[in-house]
Amino acid sequence: MPDALPEPARDLDGDGPIWQQIRRAIARPILNGDWAPGSRVPSEFDLMERYGAARMTVHRAIRSLASDGLVERRRKSGTIVAVRPPERPVFEIWNIAAEVERRGAAYRFELLERVLLEPGDERGGPIGVDDGTPLLWLVCRHFSDGQVLQLEERLINLAASPDAAEQDFDRVSPGLWLLHNVAWTEAEHAITAEGAPEAISAPLDVAPDAACLVVERRTWNGLEPVTYVRLWHPGDRHRLVGRFKPVRA
Repeated sequence: MPDALPEPARDLDGDGPIWQQIRRAIARPILNGDWAPGSRVPSEFDLMERYGAARMTVHRAIRSLASDGLVERRRKSGTIVAVRPPERPVFEIWNIAAEVERRGAAYRFELLERVLLEPGDERGGPIGVDDGTPLLWLVCRHFSDGQVLQLEERLINLAASPDAAEQDFDRVSPGLWLLHNVAWTEAEHAITAEGAPEAISAPLDVAPDAACLVVERRTWNGLEPVTYVRLWHPGDRHRLVGRFKPVRA
């Protein structure tokens, strides 16, 4: 890897603590494939110089990346991009903001609820972790040109993603933050048609029992659940499209 940082990692995004911004700046080119597995990550000194940050700040960012399996720290060769099995996606993780913007519409999201669940809270059941595992519960609405397009109910396993506990998710949606900050190795989608219960119909701005498209998604990093999300869409406002190629060995 050249001494100068590749373009995707040059600038910080200005959102949150500096160590998290540095972490995202390094994670971005790793996750999108600009930095290949086995590539050498710039040294802590180089990162300190680039971002004007203290060594402990840079060290914390690198340590977080290592704990998520994105980089490996080696005594003699320094920090390198982790060698992971090639991803073979059949269904992508959708970014609703990008989907709305591709239509030429204006996107925004609204955080309705953010709760650190107590042990035994029934809302934590679907993620499939042991009782007592710290879980963050989030409810958001996503808009297209001012109209509600999606209601998001999400659980984040804080044992798999401890940095999420420090996020208020006022400016960056949970799904987008997870996509850019947390490694995952496996995902599962389930798609159903359901009538909207009263607790869903009001924030989704539909009549009770109105037909909705519901997408449930689980992601794992190895054997550990990362997140569970239930996405509600008004049946007359959403069209789900998946395009993929055959998987070849």
